[in-house]
Amino acid sequence: MAPAQSDQQQVAGISTRAIHHGESFAAETGAVMPPIFTSSTFAHGNPQGFDYTRSGNPNFRILESVLAAVESCQFATVFASGVSAITAIASTLQAGDLVLCEENLYGCTVRLFEQVFSRFGVQTAWLDFTNPSALDAIAVQKPAMIWLESPTNPLLKVIDLAAVCDAAAAEKIPVVVDNTFATALLQRPLQLGATLSLTSTTKYINGHSDALGGVVCSDDPHWQQKMVFAQKALGLQPSPFDAWLITRGIKTLPLRLERQIANAAAIADQLASHPRMHWVRYPFRSDHPQQAVARKQMSGGGAIVTASLNADQSQTYAFCKSLSYFTMAESLGGVESLVCHPATMTHASVDPDVKRKLGIDDGLVRFSVGCEDLADLSADLNQALKQL
Repeated sequence: MAPAQSDQQQVAGISTRAIHHGESFAAETGAVMPPIFTSSTFAHGNPQGFDYTRSGNPNFRILESVLAAVESCQFATVFASGVSAITAIASTLQAGDLVLCEENLYGCTVRLFEQVFSRFGVQTAWLDFTNPSALDAIAVQKPAMIWLESPTNPLLKVIDLAAVCDAAAAEKIPVVVDNTFATALLQRPLQLGATLSLTSTTKYINGHSDALGGVVCSDDPHWQQKMVFAQKALGLQPSPFDAWLITRGIKTLPLRLERQIANAAAIADQLASHPRMHWVRYPFRSDHPQQAVARKQMSGGGAIVTASLNADQSQTYAFCKSLSYFTMAESLGGVESLVCHPATMTHASVDPDVKRKLGIDDGLVRFSVGCEDLADLSADLNQALKQL
């Protein structure tokens, strides 16, 4: 559990908070960077209260402190992956509970609700939360929880988080926001009224595609107790090494994201001008359906670009494979650029009829734009587009 922020952390800028993690648990050595505490167990009665790494480790506590400082919240609990963080929250639900979900969620979130938690009696209803009618459904259906992403994966829909949270608060319903695509640098779900802010730290927070992790942030001590319990009781804790890598990675997050956002905005404009594109989605482009909402609640458009190609699956695959600097791979948020075919990769487990309804078709591609030189990324796209 991360402690409350100090006065110094509260007034410091976000780049400073990302770098200065406070306690390193190595004061006697003078180490500037924290060591990796690989021990699985700790001597009983030690001053810091550690006993067994499943229920707490110095590397967890260091990372939790940094993430709470960056999120400007009271509590952060780290997990083994983004899916582990999702599992921790869902484990608080009971048989018969209804969760109102944004219809376009991360494929693994959909799979967990539809194929795992449904077997324990948890019910889900899928709504388009960009439609104002979804707000009416909150009062009518009175769910146990509301689950959102914004921007969504992979369609980059932008949900008016404050509006949803206000409607949920009137019914005393907790709201979970998956903030992975934006991170706390671009969007603060808790400040917009969310109960829990969830992030896959595998992605932008770590930024180097070499560690798995997740975090749930909150200002509610009761929810924090639930998250700590889930971390320990369900064995959802990260490895100390991964926590150490993510602590190191977050130090450069502001620098990385600044470059990635600039590249992504330019790439979106480049793709949008090509005749083989049905459409291009980027939250801060004027043609994005929720651009006004995006600019209201986000400080930047992010580094994901989604495009619909006028192409079948084989042509789309050939396009992805012909790219040199955009590796065709799962995940996102690293310094390297990636391209993904959601219909057969991140959302392969989603029902085909649902994918068609949402618009996740064979011509849809998702670009995670990295930190490479823009000229190289642009030239790479041009040569691949010529082969379509």
